[in-house]
Amino acid sequence: MHGTIDVIHEAESLPVEKRTFIVDSLLRSLNPPDSDIDKKWAGVAKRRLEELRSGQVNSISGDEMFAKIQRRFAL
Repeated sequence: MHGTIDVIHEAESLPVEKRTFIVDSLLRSLNPPDSDIDKKWAGVAKRRLEELRSGQVNSISGDEMFAKIQRRFAL
């Protein structure tokens, strides 16, 4: 475990770009990309963009969405 702590401390001393690369690499090793899922998400994103552009659905601001979430989960 001591070696793991050393690796973490060494990584923390790196510039943010290199730390980001390390984190992304580690996350990909836990959850490898799946091209089929990526294609499905791309299709969903494309459909939703078309819905927005056509006026079929309306957008709301991020602030409004977070306020709705807070109200919904407020105790």
